[in-house]
Amino acid sequence: MYYRLISTLGMSAAALAAAQPAYADSFKLKPIIDARLRYEGVDQDGLAKDADALTLRMRSGVEATSGAFSLLVEAEGTLALSENYNSGVNGKAAYPIVADPENVELNRAQIQFRGLPKTVVTLGRQRINLDDQRFVGSVGWRQNEQTFDAARVEWTGVKNLKADVTYAWSQRTIWGVDGFGARQQAVSGDNILANLSYKLKTGMITGFAYIVDQDEAAVTYLGRPFSLSSQTYGARAAFSVPLSKAVKLNLLASYARQSDYHRSRIDYAADYWLGEIGISAKGWTLTGGYEVLGTDASACNKVNGAAVVASLQTPLATLHKFNGWADKFLVTPPNGLRDAYGSIGYTLPKVGKMGPLGLLVAYHRYDSDRLGIDYGSEWNAQATLKISKRLSGLIKYADYNADAFGTDTRKLWAQVDYSL
Repeated sequence: MYYRLISTLGMSAAALAAAQPAYADSFKLKPIIDARLRYEGVDQDGLAKDADALTLRMRSGVEATSGAFSLLVEAEGTLALSENYNSGVNGKAAYPIVADPENVELNRAQIQFRGLPKTVVTLGRQRINLDDQRFVGSVGWRQNEQTFDAARVEWTGVKNLKADVTYAWSQRTIWGVDGFGARQQAVSGDNILANLSYKLKTGMITGFAYIVDQDEAAVTYLGRPFSLSSQTYGARAAFSVPLSKAVKLNLLASYARQSDYHRSRIDYAADYWLGEIGISAKGWTLTGGYEVLGTDASACNKVNGAAVVASLQTPLATLHKFNGWADKFLVTPPNGLRDAYGSIGYTLPKVGKMGPLGLLVAYHRYDSDRLGIDYGSEWNAQATLKISKRLSGLIKYADYNADAFGTDTRKLWAQVDYSL
């Protein structure tokens, strides 16, 4: 699909050049620098060795703006300073997976036009994050970001209303230039990502339609590569309601229905449910929620000769944000997933000349959506600190205790981020 991207950018660059004389006085160049040094250690039962991954990621580029046009080009590189881990593509199967392979790539290359009233048009390789990234996101947690070769239109012509529609012909995955098999560098297809949101005084209501039609297999499902083509239609509502000057009530609810689409090799229909409630007061936040990624027990499918059920999948999502940081449920099990969770957080505005300092502890209890299987439980803990205007640090821990799914796994992260 490179010819589409090159053709799009070529025409866009020509348009920018033609437009520049009219906007000469407003021509601007903005450098892009974003660096991250991270240690990730993983102790996973059943594997001979523990993972010790020390990686350095650098993104650098430039954004040129002239009047209503802007052109952005950004490269991304990840270097393994210590490669004692299974990156998913380096063949080191004795280690646990740390999904940060060495990589050098063109991360973003986009042209943007803002010359129409209340409209933004973006063409090329770009970052796309919709809502909370449950269905579509850039996977910003991993060193190699997920981007999309796409055409996107954002329209805000009616007060408080936003329409956001994208056609994406390629998903540039986190596996980088050495990706292969079920962990490909890129997954081509015809994806329609439509989002309509209305802003209220205390929150936002959103309707969405995500049609994913993948040409290649993007994941391994029950031991076999599968194309996770699907159609998902749903709605989301998020509110933050002041109860007093110091106390806020946070409410979140979402529902979606997903079914197979076009190239899918599995016939199914499954539901997604999310309900969350939280209280914020004087730096403290207490949250509880329940998320269901459903399954279709009535679906008649055969995989490797065996009859199986099928579950809701979110192959374009920022999956690390959901269902625990140990990443045990990046692919929803065939019997679905129910995640009951709670967290408590505290933010301290200043620590000397630094800050804010954020502290968070969370607990998850996982069960299947059918058959009542106890998958396991997980504790998460995190501390973040804004060190200076451009520098921040993080320490993070996940401890997954397996019952009937996966194996006991412990993960520790320490990282420093710098951005210009």
